[in-house]
Amino acid sequence: MKTKDKKDLHAKTLQELTSLVKEAKDMLSGLYLDKSQNKLKNPRQIFWKRKEIAQALTVMREKELSDNSPAGGKK
Repeated sequence: MKTKDKKDLHAKTLQELTSLVKEAKDMLSGLYLDKSQNKLKNPRQIFWKRKEIAQALTVMREKELSDNSPAGGKK
């Protein structure tokens, strides 16, 4: 994922991130299916998709923590 794409993740809302993760997980299961049937041309796509999901989940968690944090910042 490029730096610009990572910055775009931070601009999205939690609902958009949730739908993005859901779509990515669906695509990942399709990639695993293609791999098992020897249809997948580039197996590295699985790695990239898993990384994309992890980055989106990380941004979601950061947003959840920033919403719940007190106004003073860190404890």
